[in-house]
Amino acid sequence: MSKFRLIATAAMIAFTSTVAQAADLVVGGKGFTEQLVLASITEQYLAAQGYEVDKRDGMGSTVVRKAQENGQIDLYWEYTGTSLITFNKIKDRLSAEDTYNKVKQLDGEKGLVWLNPSKANNTYALAMRRSDAEANQIVSISDMAAWLKGDGKDAIFASNIEFAARPDGLRPLQKAYKFKFSRKNLKKMNSGLTYQALKVGEADLALVFATDGRIKAFDFIVLQDDKGFFPNYALAPVVREDTLSKHPKLAEQLNTLSALLNDDVMASMNAKVDVEKQSIESVAKEFLQSNNLL
Repeated sequence: MSKFRLIATAAMIAFTSTVAQAADLVVGGKGFTEQLVLASITEQYLAAQGYEVDKRDGMGSTVVRKAQENGQIDLYWEYTGTSLITFNKIKDRLSAEDTYNKVKQLDGEKGLVWLNPSKANNTYALAMRRSDAEANQIVSISDMAAWLKGDGKDAIFASNIEFAARPDGLRPLQKAYKFKFSRKNLKKMNSGLTYQALKVGEADLALVFATDGRIKAFDFIVLQDDKGFFPNYALAPVVREDTLSKHPKLAEQLNTLSALLNDDVMASMNAKVDVEKQSIESVAKEFLQSNNLL
């Protein structure tokens, strides 16, 4: 084979490889129940639409974001509050709409496109057992703060380790609502354990995520954030701009999924995994079939 033909063949192989790679979509995801369910829904749905899909979930927030920026994954579901505070370092308190518009603008400058936001808002929240909340007439975090200065002065708060240490976490929350947990009243643990600690009475209050299915399953009350401390954490698909250019129907297809998600839908699917112990794949498949998407 001549030198010219060798070069031409190598170029053709490289081109073919590039085309094959471009035909695939790499779907990312984080490492907790809600994200694992979303990644499975997206993988199954896009595969049914004719795409070759590679799912890579189970990553931390920073890792999955970096992978997307580097082009190792094409899309995943992100929370507006996470991008605003963690990735873009914005400290201003913004409305849900302004939060979405801000991250859409800032991430757009990096080649990442925020598609339509869902109505699922997986923000931080404080929860109590319903019986305790009703017995002490506690509805809001302000009510809780007042209770902690009286009958609730010995209450134990179960918090995940990250929230207890974040600069936008427990410390500014206490400042905003004018209360303070002493060291002996604060139990730090992994996120998933706060629900069990509250359920079995090892804690009187717990940090939870608003769309977690265990809130309803364990009969907890989520306290109203009456001072609007917690930012909005709306779920939305985020896709690389060059990926959308290659797949013109992709934005519309992902927006179809986004329009179907809200707090109740996510909480129900999360509960099927965490409480009823159904498989992530079967919960995702059931969601798609019930919405005539499979």
